[in-house]
Amino acid sequence: MNKLNTEARAAILSSLVEGNSIASTCRMFSVNKVTVLRLLADAGTLAANWHELVVWDLQTKRVQVDEIWSFVNAKQKNVNPKNWGKGHGDTWTWVAMDADSKLVINWLVGGRDASYGNAFVADTAGRLANRVQLTSDGWQVYRKAIQEAFGTNIDYAMLVKQYANERTGAVRYSPAECIGATPSIIVGSPDEKHINTSFVERQNLTMRMGMRRFTRLTNGFSKRAENHKHAISLHYFNYNFIRRHQTIKTTPAVMAGVADRVWTMLDFVRLLEREEKLLGGRLTDYKASKP
Repeated sequence: MNKLNTEARAAILSSLVEGNSIASTCRMFSVNKVTVLRLLADAGTLAANWHELVVWDLQTKRVQVDEIWSFVNAKQKNVNPKNWGKGHGDTWTWVAMDADSKLVINWLVGGRDASYGNAFVADTAGRLANRVQLTSDGWQVYRKAIQEAFGTNIDYAMLVKQYANERTGAVRYSPAECIGATPSIIVGSPDEKHINTSFVERQNLTMRMGMRRFTRLTNGFSKRAENHKHAISLHYFNYNFIRRHQTIKTTPAVMAGVADRVWTMLDFVRLLEREEKLLGGRLTDYKASKP
């Protein structure tokens, strides 16, 4: 059976995390679309399970949370009735970030309702080793979810932003102008100078720039929910373990103490190939193991 070598696989994955689409990656490396999608699925599976293996017991002090919108196959209003229940339509990625190390603590892909919010916040709480200051936007789902997950063992504030009226015409695709933000202390005694969501919102921009699936007004959106999740998992592995953050001059994983070195995409592919060898095939229904 023909199989891509280690360097070719690393180059393809690097192309995907640098904002190239599946189609353009296929053209660049003269490979079949199925080959790239299978590699993405295996890499995304490994990335998600590796995160589950190592990102725990964090000595975090300040956490910021946010949600970023995207869609699968079609926007919610355009979903074909025969595709209801298949993961099509509006899709949200919940993100929690360590404001100091810039580590993405966890993420959850799904709806923007209380069930997903509760699961996301509970998972975040389980990864933290001590009391933290947490800031969210004004989405009311957070209030109850944080109360249930943390109780009173948290310093929590909301930052409610006010936006100008929606614009029309040629500029209607630009984000609405933020004209103010009101901090609201919900639990504990958060330090007011650290009540903000700027870092996690900047990370959301990195997502839109680093994944073609998140680029607005294109046909590069995800066609299948599974591939959407795999792409997000690969993106966050690259963000946490491989890509050096310009502010901290290393990777968030090293800064947070969950990695002892800066990874490369070749390191990641070698780990992937090691797991494939242990399993005797592709990565399906497995848990990653430490070296």
